[in-house]
Amino acid sequence: MEKISSNRSFGILFCIVFAIIAVWPIFNDGSLRIWPIPISLIFLVLGLLNSKLLNPLNFAWIKFGELLGRIVAPIVMAIIYFMIVTPIGLFMRLIGKDFLNTKFSNDNSYWIKRQKNIGSMKRQF
Repeated sequence: MEKISSNRSFGILFCIVFAIIAVWPIFNDGSLRIWPIPISLIFLVLGLLNSKLLNPLNFAWIKFGELLGRIVAPIVMAIIYFMIVTPIGLFMRLIGKDFLNTKFSNDNSYWIKRQKNIGSMKRQF
């Protein structure tokens, strides 16, 4: 069972978000937005009281985050793989490097002889 964030932190977070929405136009030579201020105050009061009224909104917010993570994470990983890993691998093949020693060999064994003795394995840590 995963831990869901508290209603207090959820309420305060959304109070801050709506307060930023209210004052953001001031930084761009605009006027104060009025409609987010009451919403911000409602979230602040409910958050400070740790109200159970925020449970469904908090749950919906958590599920939205999980859904977003399921969509965004594979996309980001695919971009990293195809933009970084694949070109490096193709370049290494082009110049003939085989770091993992995976090329086919007609030898009886793929065992690699150790150059020096590693000694006793007692007291490793």
